[in-house]
Amino acid sequence: MRILVVGGGPAGLYFALLMKKLDRAHEITVLERDGPNDTFGWGIVFSDRTFSYLKENDSASADRIVAACETWDNVDVVHRGTKVSIGGNRFSGISRIAFLNILHRGCEEAGVDLRFHTPVSDPQALTGFDVLVGADGANSLVRQHWRDAFQPALDVRRNKYIWLGTNQLFHGLTLTFRETEAGVFAAHSYKFSKTASTFIVECAPETWQRAGFAAKSADETCGYLERIFADDLDGHRLLTNNFVRWLNFVLVKNARWHHEAVVLLGDALHTAHFSIGSGTKLALEDSIALAHAFAGAGSVADALESFQRTRKPIVDSLQDAAHESLVWFEHMASDMALAPIAFAYRLMTRSGRIDREKLRRRDPAFVAAYENETR
Repeated sequence: MRILVVGGGPAGLYFALLMKKLDRAHEITVLERDGPNDTFGWGIVFSDRTFSYLKENDSASADRIVAACETWDNVDVVHRGTKVSIGGNRFSGISRIAFLNILHRGCEEAGVDLRFHTPVSDPQALTGFDVLVGADGANSLVRQHWRDAFQPALDVRRNKYIWLGTNQLFHGLTLTFRETEAGVFAAHSYKFSKTASTFIVECAPETWQRAGFAAKSADETCGYLERIFADDLDGHRLLTNNFVRWLNFVLVKNARWHHEAVVLLGDALHTAHFSIGSGTKLALEDSIALAHAFAGAGSVADALESFQRTRKPIVDSLQDAAHESLVWFEHMASDMALAPIAFAYRLMTRSGRIDREKLRRRDPAFVAAYENETR
């Protein structure tokens, strides 16, 4: 088959790699508007379960990814200046650009045609391919072009967030909450290399307005946030990577995942709030599922139908959990009166995917402390 992938993010690259492994005769081209070393954001996070999927499907790239990762076992919740650590939560962080470069290398070794600095302005002009994959992000042009077929639903959420970095190392997935005169700020942070951590700050729109961020420069924004999280940053600066912009999370869903020979992947297809760290996980598992659908189908139409039929219930379930987490962060101020351990318990169980017994298996001492405090 001749396959064209629009978008060189995790979903598009990994699907291209897997399809080339499936049949070296496939002619696969990936079009990416940015360069091979251009990226926005800092680090991304994975669970061990995702690594097992990667190992099963392409051990070479999986080994490279694991070797480049920083790992930890704890979630740390900082509330009222007190840190509560919950064990049994094994995650790994990796630089986004390092991750993409590993997939670039895998694609090149497999014979995928990677074309950087190649923006697409008219998907309709992309002809002559057996399959067209729209892996071009939450603002997908492919999805927009065939919107009547895909029937997308885009929900712009209320909280503001900004994606920053720092050389302060957070040795665990750390969720930090600080109350200020402007309102409550939450920081999502974790190390992704030997020298740097991701530092995402989230707040309600009213808090954002009272803090005056609309009129602040990049330096002023970082300075303001450095003062709020001074105790957590331990003298380290917040870094911008030449990109400072407050965003609103967009929840993406599509009623249909494919149209004729066009199919969506990754954030073009669906998004999950960063508070559960599953965006890249979903993208990679989409790619695996779609490649498996092609391996077991007799036609493109059959493969695309199989992909949606088998994958959509899984995605719907995870999006439901991510939505619960998102809503909790939108209303986090209502739980700030809780004591640190009770607050940490509420945070850990916010999505419904982790209940008390699951949490007890992960960290019995934490649950015992919570039960002792709340009896």
